[in-house]
Amino acid sequence: MKRHLATALVAAAALGSLAAEASAQQTLKIGVLTSASGTLAPVGQQVRWGFELAADEINAKGGILGRKLELVFEDDESNPQAAARKGEKLLQQDKVDFITGTIHSGSTLALAQLAERNDRLAATTVSYSSNITGAQCSPNMFRVSAHAGIQAIALTTWMAKNVSAKRYAIIAPDYEMGKEAGANFEAGVKKGGGEVVVRINPPLAAKDFSPYFNQLRSARPEAILTMTPGNDTVRFMTQLQEQGFIDGKLVTAGAAGAVTRGNIEALKGSAEGFLTAADYSADVDSPESKRFVEAFKKKFNNTTPDLFAANSYSLFYLLDKAAAKAGKWETAAMREAMRGMEWDTPSGKRRMRAGDNQAALDMFVIKVKGTDFPIIAKVAAKDIEIPDACSRF
Repeated sequence: MKRHLATALVAAAALGSLAAEASAQQTLKIGVLTSASGTLAPVGQQVRWGFELAADEINAKGGILGRKLELVFEDDESNPQAAARKGEKLLQQDKVDFITGTIHSGSTLALAQLAERNDRLAATTVSYSSNITGAQCSPNMFRVSAHAGIQAIALTTWMAKNVSAKRYAIIAPDYEMGKEAGANFEAGVKKGGGEVVVRINPPLAAKDFSPYFNQLRSARPEAILTMTPGNDTVRFMTQLQEQGFIDGKLVTAGAAGAVTRGNIEALKGSAEGFLTAADYSADVDSPESKRFVEAFKKKFNNTTPDLFAANSYSLFYLLDKAAAKAGKWETAAMREAMRGMEWDTPSGKRRMRAGDNQAALDMFVIKVKGTDFPIIAKVAAKDIEIPDACSRF
């Protein structure tokens, strides 16, 4: 009797283990480590919504390789240290199969190292530092969006031909993305025949920009290029308006993460006419974009998606196509399938460059009007020359 009982217990334990393993295989766990708090929270909201919409659509069709997407969220608090800690949790404790969502470039660089150490793949749909797919590239980190260099080339090339301003001020926050984006925009200004008359490097999450206004007045810029993100832009632009700088003559422009759907209402008109180059706008006139915008508005209380939502949405469709090609969800096979792959997005076709895991994509010049982001020009991917600076693979 004891022998039969022991055998039954062993069998039950084995069946339980098999059942748990089968249950684990029923879902594909995606770690979404994004900003729900801190200065980047407005961007993080659109990132989350983009992932949620794509997951709903893909799951309705049966998932990826028959496995439903299960999103596991963590707040990185707009802070690289928090991102590293919570990224480790997602990979080690939650056992996610893929990890994405970071906005802060420092967070994405930290995540790349974590993904590589844990033999998992990762992607960013937002971060601007070219180092992510350049000097500090990782074979396990992919970027589906435009980095600061791509934005700078597209915008400054267009401005050199279409804006009369020659004297530029650059506002580049003192952190990874800000400093690099500032340098890229400055190089673009000089290449187009302009002059950078003042460069200001406020700390990230600065509350008061008034200490810099005397520098701006003395420099007499005709255009301001800002790399401030999220809530920082709200403080900077509204204070700029209060001080009388925004007078209809000064050109305001900058990175796509400065003025967004997430902060446009809070800017209270101070961003009117703001110029940027982005890889998506809800004004893209294509069947894919119109369907995406309609679905997004329906799901999220008539909210219009921005580039961060669109890029996050697009990532899951890249994963879906890569998994179909690979035939299995396994790190090496997925990595190989994603490299060189072309896939459809709301902004058109994109191609993942095999040499550096950076997406090649079209860019759109946008001029803010009210709370809308209308496209006024397009710069094709073939006209944006970005060198492959990744030497690791």
